[in-house]
Amino acid sequence: MVVFAGQGDPRRSMSLLWRAEPERTRPGPKPALSVAEIVDAAIAVADTAGIAALSMRAVGERLGRTAMALYTYVPGKGELIDLMSDRVLAELPADYDLSAGWRPAVTAWANDLWVCYLRHPWLLQVSQARPVLGPGEHTMLESLLRVLRPTGVPARTLWRLAGTLSCFVRGSAQAVAETRQATATTGVGEDEWWYTRSALLEELAPDFDERFPTLSWMAGQEAFRNEDESVPYLEQEARETFEAGLGFLLDGIEATIAPRS
Repeated sequence: MVVFAGQGDPRRSMSLLWRAEPERTRPGPKPALSVAEIVDAAIAVADTAGIAALSMRAVGERLGRTAMALYTYVPGKGELIDLMSDRVLAELPADYDLSAGWRPAVTAWANDLWVCYLRHPWLLQVSQARPVLGPGEHTMLESLLRVLRPTGVPARTLWRLAGTLSCFVRGSAQAVAETRQATATTGVGEDEWWYTRSALLEELAPDFDERFPTLSWMAGQEAFRNEDESVPYLEQEARETFEAGLGFLLDGIEATIAPRS
């Protein structure tokens, strides 16, 4: 399921993202709810049941209110998704220590974003085709660009590096999130799935080694071995690929900036 951000009223969404709730100046009872409370409840719903379960009614039930009571504060689900997405990105640090250089700082940024995605896996279903353009999203990008800027690469190259790193982290986290979701959705455990199909592969493709010699060689070299059997294979594979891939990317950035240094 892919959800596109920015489907609500543009002015209302951007106002809610960028402006604090106005102070109440008129006399009368204190408002029963706040935008922040509604967004927090919506995030809790999505964290627990996924983005498909998100509705104004579900959020209202979590708060002990009717869906209609929420519309006073948030116009609709479209604006709510914008606010949710930006709020979870605001959990990320705004600054990183550069005393040891840009590479450890980028590594810390990537790991923090990875953890954020896996803490809120529904965020991976909110398409980046149309960004939210809120303060949390901008702070996340600003913190990375601030770390990379001392490398001295031109602004356009800097932007491409940031885009590459962002896409890499998101894609790597998505592999883990979908692995975790597969068992819950299908009711079939990862080990059972692999053992069943591996056995059938041996039966139905007896010439596998001849047809795919490089894959067979890698298997003989234990390239696919699970180092920690307490962690599902694909989840561990995704984590190791993330760590190795991040190293490859940083090596490439280092090679790119070396002539300028």
